[in-house]
Formats: sequence, structure tokens, C-alpha cells
Amino acid sequence: MNLIDLQKTFKTDDDALEYLAKLRWPEGVRCVTCGTNKVKQYVSPTKKQPNRKVYQCQEPTCKQQFTATAGTIFHDTHLPLTKWFFALSVLVDAKKSVSAKQLERHLGCSYKAAWYLAHRIRKAMEETGAPLIGTVEIDETYVGGKSIRRSNRGNRKYEMKDAVVGMVERGGRLRFRYIGKGSATADKVRKVVLENVSRDVERVVTDESVIYPRVLDGFCASKHETVCHRDEYVKKGTDTHTNTIESAFSLLKRGIMGSFHHVSIKHLPRYCSEFEYRFNRREQGNRFEETLGRMVRVKPMPFETLIADE
Repeated sequence: MNLIDLQKTFKTDDDALEYLAKLRWPEGVRCVTCGTNKVKQYVSPTKKQPNRKVYQCQEPTCKQQFTATAGTIFHDTHLPLTKWFFALSVLVDAKKSVSAKQLERHLGCSYKAAWYLAHRIRKAMEETGAPLIGTVEIDETYVGGKSIRRSNRGNRKYEMKDAVVGMVERGGRLRFRYIGKGSATADKVRKVVLENVSRDVERVVTDESVIYPRVLDGFCASKHETVCHRDEYVKKGTDTHTNTIESAFSLLKRGIMGSFHHVSIKHLPRYCSEFEYRFNRREQGNRFEETLGRMVRVKPMPFETLIADE
């Protein structure tokens, strides 16, 4: 849904709230506590929301009051839903994402509110899914500042970067997995490959890194093909290349360097989920509706949890 359609469809917060209720309860509203469908809607005005509407359970043993946002990623939000919908519409369509600073300017809210909102949307974008099949390309990349060579009594020390493994089906789904600080070792990479790549894969294509024979040993080593990037990007006379995963990495890197400029490593997995989610739906036209449907099913993420130390 583009911004023009968004403005036409959701003129007020009541319109947005009604739409959320239909997404959350397509067969009719149910109590969030006891699950009964014996629910009535009342007007419960406040100073900020004079037309605020709430549901109340009619079961004598429950009597719970709730709204369509209760227990969802929108829980206890102080931002109007129309601003949430605007931010979501922008995020799901921006190939290189949008910074919290830019959302702050567009939404007319504080930077903290825009940053928190964006991370809650990214939380709804997290997914696992079935193992990858077909022709799968695997590679690794590093996120962080430039490696700095230091001299200490003749010894070289390097600033440790953070490693992300990428796996993608040709013409299909993408997986980004953060594997921690330091080099992408065979043990680290093997773990995420076993979790995300099917044993019935047709081919696995990588570069000539020495870790991949160990990664694929006993798994699908006989289906392993490599391309030597020192000499070529596509093996001559074949379709053996890692250009698809390199392209996905380029979007992630452009987002980090061009849109965000800096990301906390603590939140890097969530940023990876955002780019993975958007890449996997690059041909879909209902990204807004699908993501909003996920947001009403995801549990709340309190701000204290988001900023807590790992």
C-alpha cells in the first residue's frame, strides 16, 4: 500500500484500529484473556482520545477490558496508529531501509520514539521458515569499522569485526545469520548452514574459502561447487557464481553505511531480519498488509527489554 492509498484508507485512528481488529480477529473479536466471543464494545474517552473505544468481556468470571492493540507489538504505544502505518509503509518498501532520524522528521515525534517504533516493526519481521533448497549460494561478510593494524613489539593486532553468514536460493529465499565477533570459522558457519539449508539441496555454491569443505563435510559435500574470485566472478562455461548472495550483501551494507551510518551490534540480528524479510518479498505487492498482520500476532517488546544489556 503506497502513501497515497494509505492516506485515503486510514483518515483517522479509528479507521486504523478497526482495520487492526479485523486482521487480528477475522472471525469476530475474542477476549484476549479467556478467549470467549462474548464481547461488547464501549466508548471509553480519555483527554487525548475522546472517541477511544474498548472491548469488554461479558463472561462473569473475566470482565476483562482490552483494545485491538492489547498484547501486540503496538501495546501501550503513545503514537497514533496512523503514524505507525506511515512508518510501516515506508519501511517495507525502502530497499536500503530508513533511519530513525528520518522517521523522526516525517512523523514529528522524538528520536527515541521513532527508533523504538522501527525496532518493533523489525521484531515482527523476524522469521525462520523451511530449509533452503535448489541451488543455494553461501558466503560471509563482516560488519563494523575498518580493521586497524596495530604494532605491539612486532606483533600485529586487528580490530575484531562482526560476521554475518548469507544463504540464498537462486530466485528464492534469503537467510542472514549473525554468528558473532571475529572470523567466520568452519564451526560457526556449519551450525547455521545445517539449520537453514536442506540436505536435499541440488547444489551449494561458495567461493574458494578453506572453511567450506569442512562446513559441508558429511552434509552435502558432493554437491559443492566453487568459484575463484581472484580470477573470475562466474566460472567459465557454467552458472557457478555467488553473485546473488553478493547482491543481497550489498543492500545490507548500503543500508548500514548509507542509511543508518552506525548500528549497535546488539541489534544487528534485527537489522539483518529486516533486509532478509524485504528481500524475500521483493516481488510481492501486499507487503504492508502481510507485515501488519504479523504485528498484531507478535508479543509486546518493552523498551527496557530492547535496551537491556545482553
